[in-house]
Amino acid sequence: MKTNTISRREFFQSTTAAGLAAFAMPSLASVLVDTKLRVLSIGVIGTIGGADRHNINEHPLAEIVGLCDVDSNALAEAALEHPDAFTTADYREAFDKHADKFDAVIVATPDHSHCSIMTTALSRGKHVYGQKPLVHQLEELQILRNAINARPDLVTQTGAQRIQSAARRAAVDILKSGGLGRVIEVHVTFGNGALAGGHYFADGQLGEPIAPPPGFDYDLWLNGAQEEPCRPQMVQRQWRSWWKYGGGQIADWVVHLTDVLFYAFPELDSPTQVCSRTPSRDLTWFHADRVLSTLTYPVNSDNFANTTCNFYFYDTQLKPDRAQLGIGEGEWPSDIVTVVVCEGGTLVLAPSGPLEIWREGQKTDGLLWPGLPVYEEFNHWHAWVDKALGKETSHRWCPFGVGLRCTEPGLLAVKAAKFPGQVLDWDRSRLAFPNHTEATQTIVRRDYRSGFEPVRMGG
Repeated sequence: MKTNTISRREFFQSTTAAGLAAFAMPSLASVLVDTKLRVLSIGVIGTIGGADRHNINEHPLAEIVGLCDVDSNALAEAALEHPDAFTTADYREAFDKHADKFDAVIVATPDHSHCSIMTTALSRGKHVYGQKPLVHQLEELQILRNAINARPDLVTQTGAQRIQSAARRAAVDILKSGGLGRVIEVHVTFGNGALAGGHYFADGQLGEPIAPPPGFDYDLWLNGAQEEPCRPQMVQRQWRSWWKYGGGQIADWVVHLTDVLFYAFPELDSPTQVCSRTPSRDLTWFHADRVLSTLTYPVNSDNFANTTCNFYFYDTQLKPDRAQLGIGEGEWPSDIVTVVVCEGGTLVLAPSGPLEIWREGQKTDGLLWPGLPVYEEFNHWHAWVDKALGKETSHRWCPFGVGLRCTEPGLLAVKAAKFPGQVLDWDRSRLAFPNHTEATQTIVRRDYRSGFEPVRMGG
């Protein structure tokens, strides 16, 4: 859409850089009324792509102008809802041939393709809404971090929509207040494991090579991964179980379950140790299940009881002992919970609530904590659109800087399962395990197929 005052590019540069101050300028204010955020949707249906696309398109100042998917059937289905949008199977073609038609992108593709697509978008000056986990390789934590640091003018947001619940925001405020005393440790249960089978995960049985589904461009789906045959339970939804393409239940859910910690405590930066225990041994094809993982964060803060804080992860329906945590017998509010043990009590949070506070064996409703504000409802996706259009909003949670901090422990936990029971020292600044050469050589990075490499910016 053209404007009568300044170009679209000038508008987005001005509003993003100047923020709220831009609204004081009559020309920019008038442009805002008439300008829409033009969005390219990459991964148009899948497990979450359709929800991302629908929610963003419902914003009155957002418009889906492009559709990209390796599945021609999904592409055709989405095109019925957006008949004027351009379509393509290859994200590279979208940027090379249509970059002037969109200002922002949704990336809702399998994990192994995230970094290549997101860094391409940032290098081309596009705002990015990216699904979690943001990256698939430990090295990609730094590649994507360098890209967002190189383009601070662009608005990023991680698919962590559960922060919409009042319970999660209350948990952040309670932890920040220090009302439960200093933090001792954190426990996170993930419910399912990587080999749960069914609609969402594979069952861990390696089938013989098969033809890809009709209308499915398997070569483009592989993205930067090395060529190999398509197999049963691999593409579409069940790729999360596969070592080369997903991260199991832990990587899939870690952002949803740890975000409150990273918002409450900015001093939690990067773990320095990880140890994952699992009976799984052959992880050539699939991720381990029945994983118990310990991640150690160094802390030098009055918010913590010790100089380190351990995060304990449990998948495949494994859980910590309630009595050991001091909360007595009873039912967990969900199979998926975040438990923060403090000197003065324990916070137990299900993904979208409820929020429980336990002190001296007694449970209270966390939303009744004294002094909490009234938490207004908001739309997580619309907050990204607002911010990209230059509108100040307090509802834009989990930009990529926070999303990467949430992603890191999940990647470490699942990848350390390659070396079960071994304590791996982790140095993110060096992208290395200083005490374990083999781990550094095998679980930190990968080689990318030519033409699908991430864009390395800055740093």
